[in-house]
Amino acid sequence: YTTIAGWMLYYCYAMFTGKLANFDTNGVKAHFNQLTQSPGTMILFTFLVIIVGFLICSFGLQNGVEKITKPMMIALIVIMIILAINSLTLSGGTEGLSFYLYPDINKVTEVGLLNVIVQAMNQSFFTLSIGMGSMLIFGSYQDSNSSILGESSMIAVLDTFIALVSGLIIFPACFAYGVEPDSGPSLVFITLPNIFNKMPLGQLWGGLFFLFMTFAAFSTVIGVFEHLCALVTDIWKVSRKKSALINTLIMLAGALPCILGFNVLSGFQPLGKGSNILDLEDFIVSNLLLPIGSFIIVLFCTIKKGWGMENYYEEVNKGNGAKMPKFIAPYLKYILPIIILFVLLSGLL
Repeated sequence: YTTIAGWMLYYCYAMFTGKLANFDTNGVKAHFNQLTQSPGTMILFTFLVIIVGFLICSFGLQNGVEKITKPMMIALIVIMIILAINSLTLSGGTEGLSFYLYPDINKVTEVGLLNVIVQAMNQSFFTLSIGMGSMLIFGSYQDSNSSILGESSMIAVLDTFIALVSGLIIFPACFAYGVEPDSGPSLVFITLPNIFNKMPLGQLWGGLFFLFMTFAAFSTVIGVFEHLCALVTDIWKVSRKKSALINTLIMLAGALPCILGFNVLSGFQPLGKGSNILDLEDFIVSNLLLPIGSFIIVLFCTIKKGWGMENYYEEVNKGNGAKMPKFIAPYLKYILPIIILFVLLSGLL
């Protein structure tokens, strides 16, 4: 999280200052490679993300996290809508829109419907942070006047909306400028700067895009950091500011292997040729921690030796708004754990 958020912050700075202006495709790619081969620059921007993130958390949820996240998310949605409209007006953008929204049954058959479903479920674990406590920590501060199901439904709608609008930004622009839409992670850091360089006012649009990406990255980082701060505060009985300081030092040290995996430690390839420490950490989080954490949470909420269904329903149906129906209990107790285990095993295989 912190390393990628550091990249986003750097690219926001690079686009607004014109560091990527007038570069051709090879120039942009060389600039990205130069960034990953520069441990000093990566450490600077990653450490900045960590320090600012824990500084926000040190002020508490409502005084820190909530006050920062609310305007960030409003700005995120506004910027995304503007960028999406801009992409849709590009010449050739309609082909990208068709590629994005029109289902290709042949591709689904080629990849395998089951694989598509598993990948989508893995993505849902990741984008909602439901297996590592981030969503739980925010829920623990929720006002009792609002129902959990109602708030969860709103989160799912907003998350889906942001994902759809992201595609409206990227795919029409890719087709308008002849960029392959399956470029993977490099799509953001290598391909998109090329697109912005060819657009009118591209430096402005590129800066705004990476600003929104920085906002999105910070919202995730702050959610994880808040979890860590609350954990240390509750277990060690220390003040929030002291907890933030302790976690800052631990996180600064913990981020170094991922950063150095692109340069100093590039010879260490844990998942085979061409892999790095970030790939290993991503595999551990996406394929292990998220589904295992989700499995434990479901069992805790549903079995008698945990919280139990009665206590679960009592808590989840508090407040005003949508209520969790009782008839869904068999699904929560028996079917959902099997689905999560299936996703876990499929990811490992």
